Amino acid sequence: MSCLLLGVLRRRNAISTASVGVRSLASIPSLPPSVAEFVSGAVAECKPTKMHVVTGTPEETADILANLEKEGMVKKLSKYENCWLARTDPKDVARVESKTVIVTKDQRDTIPIPTGGAKSQLGSWMSEENFQKAREDRFPGCMAGRTMYVIPFSMGPVNSSLAKFGVQVTDSPYVVASMGVMTRMGTPVLEKLAEGAEFVRCQHSLGRPLPLKAPLVNSWPCNPDKVLISHLPDTRQILSFGSGYGGNSLLGKKCFALRIASRIAKDEGWLAEHMLILGITNPQGVKRYIAAAFPSACGKTNLAMMKPALPGWTVECVGDDIAWMKFDSQGKLRAINPENGFFGVAPGTSLKTNPHAMATISRNTVFTNVGETSDGGVWWEGLEPPAPGIKLTDWHGKSWKYGDSTLCAHPNSRFCTPAGQCPIIDPLWESDEGVPIDAIVFGGRRPEGKVIMHDPFAMRPFFGYNFGDYLAHWLSMETRKGQTQLPKIFHVNWFRKDQKTGSFLWPGFGENARVLEWIFKRCGCTSEDEAATKSIVGWIPQNGAINTEGLGGNIDMGALFDLPKPFWQKETRELRTYLTQQVGADLPAQVEGELRALEERVRD
Repeated sequence: MSCLLLGVLRRRNAISTASVGVRSLASIPSLPPSVAEFVSGAVAECKPTKMHVVTGTPEETADILANLEKEGMVKKLSKYENCWLARTDPKDVARVESKTVIVTKDQRDTIPIPTGGAKSQLGSWMSEENFQKAREDRFPGCMAGRTMYVIPFSMGPVNSSLAKFGVQVTDSPYVVASMGVMTRMGTPVLEKLAEGAEFVRCQHSLGRPLPLKAPLVNSWPCNPDKVLISHLPDTRQILSFGSGYGGNSLLGKKCFALRIASRIAKDEGWLAEHMLILGITNPQGVKRYIAAAFPSACGKTNLAMMKPALPGWTVECVGDDIAWMKFDSQGKLRAINPENGFFGVAPGTSLKTNPHAMATISRNTVFTNVGETSDGGVWWEGLEPPAPGIKLTDWHGKSWKYGDSTLCAHPNSRFCTPAGQCPIIDPLWESDEGVPIDAIVFGGRRPEGKVIMHDPFAMRPFFGYNFGDYLAHWLSMETRKGQTQLPKIFHVNWFRKDQKTGSFLWPGFGENARVLEWIFKRCGCTSEDEAATKSIVGWIPQNGAINTEGLGGNIDMGALFDLPKPFWQKETRELRTYLTQQVGADLPAQVEGELRALEERVRD
């Protein structure tokens, strides 16, 4: 690290290309004082050889991708327009929950204290002292020989009152290319920061300084033995080390948009949730917006981009993963998708399950750990077999034949693609004020009954603070000051199975529009029992209320809505055990009261 660079950084507002030796990329603009202070600290700690402030121009992105290709980290896919394939080190393929922590002064600020010596399932806490030791063991000198990229980015439309800003420093050009898809990044954000806007400080390193002490696998730098993804909600900081995988390194995603944002939302009186947002319009042209929370592998992206089986109904996508929601001055809950792209799981995505996603990813997309076809395309499990004569290469870069016992694509392989390319993107998906939410749907994957708290709010890996306080924050929305039009709450389980045959009771995919139609009508009902029957667990559709006209197959609607008391008695016992053990004294009294009432209703 040159003294000249450090001197320039200390001056805070006059960083030039010449001082850092990055001549092949765009010139480095001046940095606002608060940003320069953050960057100077990162430079002093990580000691990069060069630095580049990202402007977000197409020319800059093209340069970064060209350099990635030169280094062997990505390969251009000739079959598509501006699409790229990356193969990671096999030890760096997914989020690492065991190495993802929240750092606060007191443990109870992060997680409820489990009873009986049990391990918390609601997050991982690290003390400030242990975090400091871990930081000192990892970050000093970690970017030696590499370029530090400074990424100013916005979560949400830059001019939205719901948007929040961040600055990420990273030594991964793959991260820069991906953040350019997933966030609004570059000069427009710097201009906001120059006006004094607050920002989350995000520091990321692959943990492989140059010269290398050991060879890379797949030309993919990472340090899997030292991975640590740390969140400091009190100071709005994220520090991630050792992984180049998207969920660990694209710090605007789950790290900022859920873990840190959920804490900001608590402090400011709004909600940051793991939810899709869709708009649904009936044949008469009336439109409603729905937010929905589903854990991983429960069809969230497929629902967000649904092709409805019901004639005359249309669905449009606002977002497939994260929703930030805030009540407006009239008391209506409004939501934005803070992301700018889709970071979707590839296997299982096909023309049958999600034709709109397939259209979206046909250009300007970065694929990671999928299979490759000999004609310059991609392939994964769930797609039709390749055409005769087309050969396949698996995600390890080895020859693969259809029918081999190993997988061609990694189960967590991804596509990173611009949301604006989705053929059914909602016209208001970038609305500064957000879209009005009429209903919130919760769901999960379970062969019988429903899932209530086993993955609470689909947020179990993403809470930024104590889950008991999180529940209390949700409940506080009802008593907030001013007008409040609360959305209706629904629960679904697309995955209920016939106990005798093991087959799914419901066909899913586009047929889920039939359930959304009932939800749509319930949002406009004038009486509580309209099209619904009260049950031990809430209001369920009346017989005939779900439109089954044109629905193929023999669908047993009675079995779908059967509520066997033995199951629910077992469920309430499990809930009681779970909440007592995992939440304990932090469980809000209202939730305890609801659980007692449920126990009474399901009792013989």
